[in-house]
Amino acid sequence: MKIGLDIMGGDYAPKAIVLGAIAAHQSLNAGEHLVLIGDTEQIKPILAEEGFNPDHFEYVHTDEVIGMGEHPTKAIVQKPNSSIAVGFNLLKEGKIDSFASAGNSGAMLVGAVFSVKTIPGIIRPCLCTILPKIKGGTGLLLDVGANADCKPDILLQFGVLGSLYAENLLQITDPKVALMNIGEEDEKGNMLSMATFPLMKETNLFNFVGNVEGRDLFNDKADVIVCDGFTGNVMLKLAESFYVLTIKKGLKDEFFDRFNYEQYGGSPVLGVNAPVVIGHGISSPLAVKNMVLQSREMITTGLVEKIRMAFK
Repeated sequence: MKIGLDIMGGDYAPKAIVLGAIAAHQSLNAGEHLVLIGDTEQIKPILAEEGFNPDHFEYVHTDEVIGMGEHPTKAIVQKPNSSIAVGFNLLKEGKIDSFASAGNSGAMLVGAVFSVKTIPGIIRPCLCTILPKIKGGTGLLLDVGANADCKPDILLQFGVLGSLYAENLLQITDPKVALMNIGEEDEKGNMLSMATFPLMKETNLFNFVGNVEGRDLFNDKADVIVCDGFTGNVMLKLAESFYVLTIKKGLKDEFFDRFNYEQYGGSPVLGVNAPVVIGHGISSPLAVKNMVLQSREMITTGLVEKIRMAFK
């Protein structure tokens, strides 16, 4: 197994990414290898500082970087030797089994769709995030930013993608899938949710449990909550602020500690033909380590193949 990691992506790259790779290496099994993609001249000194044997990793040298503020499509085309572009070429050619980066999220999405492409039958790939549950365990929210505008059939597919991820990576049997809405009643919502509800109610593709509201994000009414990317991203950013607020207010709480993004790695891109994970721009070494382990789980569970089979 070869797990590709972009060393140049993220606000604290390359040091935080390399330190995360070192931490991840300790948790990998025999036959599981990290491939570091980026400027090797910047990688080697960090490894030397840490007294880490460079032979534990494989390296692919690149000399271009896509900045966080660059236009995704233009950057992918105009910087073919960037760490993100090279990473996706390796993924497309089967030289790595997954690719993760804390760099430009738009470029990661564009790169995924352009290189390994969307799984046949899927209208739009999406991003998902982990939800900590008040009684323990975790759930899933999707989409959280890939598709600001959606149509009912797209949300229906998100339900399938989320259910498969929850079942295979979160080990939830027959996950409960719900639609985010402004009320629990069947007829509530805007035009999108009112058109999506009957599609989900009639499907046998997943275990639909109806509408949920914003206050249900962290309870046990649903394991998978589906919404458009605009709504999901607003909720995600709000939820991320809870942990920061508790720190600023000097509060120590086990539940709110679980809102620390570092514990979960990154956001998987669901619906493309290979495991791709997008990390937070401010990813710390711990977040990078968990992003690598998340990539490994997507490979070992065969998630992509299971999604492919579901959409045949």
